[in-house]
Amino acid sequence: MNDIYDIAVRLAKEAGDITLKHFQTDVQVITKDDQSPVTIADQKTEEYIRTEINKLFPDDGIVGEEHGVESSTSGRRWIIDPIDGTQSFIRDVPLYGTLIAVEWDNAIQVGVMRFPALDITIAAQTGKGCFQNGKPCRVSTVSDIASAAVMTTSYPDIIKYQGQEAVMRLLHFTRIQRTWGDCYGYNLVASGRVDAMVDPIVKLWDYAPLIPIIREAGGTITDIHGNPSGEFTSIIAGNGKFHGELVSIFNK
Repeated sequence: MNDIYDIAVRLAKEAGDITLKHFQTDVQVITKDDQSPVTIADQKTEEYIRTEINKLFPDDGIVGEEHGVESSTSGRRWIIDPIDGTQSFIRDVPLYGTLIAVEWDNAIQVGVMRFPALDITIAAQTGKGCFQNGKPCRVSTVSDIASAAVMTTSYPDIIKYQGQEAVMRLLHFTRIQRTWGDCYGYNLVASGRVDAMVDPIVKLWDYAPLIPIIREAGGTITDIHGNPSGEFTSIIAGNGKFHGELVSIFNK
């Protein structure tokens, strides 16, 4: 299946190039029914990826944030988030990414995150390792939660879904806390520059590529309750050294 990995990496790069045509151009923003933003860049990028997949693998299924589900007869499906971090994108911040994952044998086997404005690609295939711009990358070795740097996309979301006390515990037990995460925060985890990332609310296309990326980088990824499998609605991803302590912070 190495060809699937190579194709996923190529499609993520080519799709990322499409986003750059609209980046920092005062692109029009539309508010979806769930109050999240979308732009023509999101739509055109996903359309490109879908078209290429349909050409190469017409029997494969596709799940995408902007254009829904296409069923599979091959037993394999592609999961797409054309722009993860649209809030960053529309504010001309380069910390957004194009995400592609591929699932077969009932497991997500390939994950790719492309950060086109930064020219960074991080990708992994189960059993084959994790690579950033072609070089192997690993999670950090920090073992003490009191020394840990932890990212999240939104503290208000933690308060909304986990309660204000969870935020206070996180601030108390960890050393460094930062935001503006989205997919870029997980890139920092997989490459060892921060120690963990927490998101209390996610969709399939948000987390699918993270599963092989974090695990092949030597890390641990579960939902916020510590469950390592199943359909996630939340995420804790980190180097695994103090994962149980992070889970406890959000489950007091």
